[in-house]
Amino acid sequence: MAKVPQASSSTEGFFQSLPFFVPQYTAPSQLSDLMTPAAAQRLSDDPVLVRILHQYLPTHALQQVGPSIHRLSRRVLQPSVLRYAVEADTDIPTLHSLTTFGEVNKTDPLRTSPAWKALKAICVEEGTVSIAYDEAKTDFNRRTAQFGLVHVWTPAAAMSMCPMSMTDGAATLLSRHLADPDGDQPGRQAVFAEAYRRLVSQDPRQSWTSGQWMTERTGGSDVSGTETLARRLIQGEISEDERQGLDQDTLGQPLGPWRIDGFKWFSSATDSEVAVLLARTSQGISAFLVPMRRKVRGRTTPGVGDLDGQATELNGIRIQRLKDKLGTKGLPTAELEIKGARGWLIGQEGKGIKEISAILNITRIHAAAGSVAYWARGLAVCRAFSKVRKARGRLLYDHPPHVLWMAAETVKYWAATQLSFFGIALLGCNEQSWEAATKNTASETLISRDSTHRIALLRLLTPVIKAQVTVASANGLRECIECLGGVGYCENNEDGGIMNLAKLYRDTLANTIWEGTVSVMAEDVGRVIKDKRIAGGNIVETVFGSWVKTVLEHCRGSFKEECDVVEERLQDLVALTHNASAKEIEYEGRNLLSHLEAISSAVLLLHDASTDGEEVASHIASRYVWSHAVPHSRYRRKQSDRKIFLGTSFQPGSKL
Repeated sequence: MAKVPQASSSTEGFFQSLPFFVPQYTAPSQLSDLMTPAAAQRLSDDPVLVRILHQYLPTHALQQVGPSIHRLSRRVLQPSVLRYAVEADTDIPTLHSLTTFGEVNKTDPLRTSPAWKALKAICVEEGTVSIAYDEAKTDFNRRTAQFGLVHVWTPAAAMSMCPMSMTDGAATLLSRHLADPDGDQPGRQAVFAEAYRRLVSQDPRQSWTSGQWMTERTGGSDVSGTETLARRLIQGEISEDERQGLDQDTLGQPLGPWRIDGFKWFSSATDSEVAVLLARTSQGISAFLVPMRRKVRGRTTPGVGDLDGQATELNGIRIQRLKDKLGTKGLPTAELEIKGARGWLIGQEGKGIKEISAILNITRIHAAAGSVAYWARGLAVCRAFSKVRKARGRLLYDHPPHVLWMAAETVKYWAATQLSFFGIALLGCNEQSWEAATKNTASETLISRDSTHRIALLRLLTPVIKAQVTVASANGLRECIECLGGVGYCENNEDGGIMNLAKLYRDTLANTIWEGTVSVMAEDVGRVIKDKRIAGGNIVETVFGSWVKTVLEHCRGSFKEECDVVEERLQDLVALTHNASAKEIEYEGRNLLSHLEAISSAVLLLHDASTDGEEVASHIASRYVWSHAVPHSRYRRKQSDRKIFLGTSFQPGSKL
């Protein structure tokens, strides 16, 4: 007798099983001393991370670093941490500009959630910044170890890695000036030393984070129109601040002798303890370190936002308003009015853009690494979902078109992850040395001993990595949302928000813009290619091309046809740039990014697969080459872009 259909209800009928999530990384030493790297790869949900760590870190370093990444990849799945990520995104920062009776609130205008503070503390205690500066670790690539932690932590961090990335950049900048004499800024060396110590601390009770304030209304990423001004205080003004008890930071150190005034239109990490900013002096655009708060020695009653019972207030800084953004909800991003902030000049007057580039190089790598980490979580959700979700009577993994689609997305993810970590490894090698960071690893054939070559290669590839990986990750997360159908489009904050791909997508979109859009990165690559100071203006052939050919020689025995294809694509790139004018390079900017990404990613995947011939790595390398690295068509575009984009009736100067 046929079963009588029963109507479903809120308590009866079909209920989808919650997917099971495998930890992202499993360290062999944490399970068994006899466990092989290949077995660890099989047990880790993110096998490309396993391969990257084994490629760039020697065995003894993996025994030190591996357990930390192993533990963190499990911590990010704990209900308490998942709950923090949800609460940071839903209990968003608020601004309280005025006191009860309408005075400007200089004490505690910004409120952030307890969850946001907890996530920042985890960032610090897990060493997401500090490990890169631990000079006791001299025999492995500290940057690779650092970003191994960052890779597994970021999806749960609710953008708390944004202030950490700027803290990382500020620490790098200050490290270059710790030995600078005070000169005409008495007390600067001690202030810089204490700030650096706190920026790289692994103790949440001692640690500081740093903001980075460059963006103004005049030009976004173009800082040439900076309207923020800085001038040296005269002795009378300094004496007046001393008389009023407004001359010390929260630690009792002297405030800097420079006064800064202006308006910053977009400043992330507004809850940081210090900031690095650009301001114009009589000598040009200069860089400054500015404490966020100062002591108020004349006030005896501490306010809500004061520290350790000591009355403090903002250091000439007023939060004008908080930005209402598409994503990154827990991250306080603000417009700031600066009136009489006191700070310290970093380096030389008029050299601020050069100084700030030390931060940009770090934060652009962080932007790419953070994006690909979000993509990793998205694909993890897709894998888990495909193992429990049925469509037309079969589990999703039994549908060949679905598996083909997800395999293609995984290939792109592996390529982006390899490209990001190559930039990270170059950064670490340049900061340490080839012998310290590369010797006795599988990357010996991948990273040149020649420091000049390495520095030039990283300079060329950093904007490529920033541009291409962030966009690829955003596109990849959109595909992950589609994989889940309607579930993917919802803000799933239940079950710890582990299924909330919409949030990851919103957040990762910020990285495509933050620290420079794709067009800005393309312009940067163009400047590198035409710069006569770098490889005599021939970096594509003598540095990049040389690197490609050298690495491919190690891969040719296993991937001859693929190597031939990549070299053909290289020839396309050389033809495009050889004797090209600055205007031609500028016009082809995005095309150049595509070439450099495809060639580099192919080389890295082929090299990785060549180290052990592992089946999946070999399939991925070959598939990437034939799908993404094949030579471009020689089609020459005609100059009809303006008509295509703006229409045939458009006339320059017209708004119609």
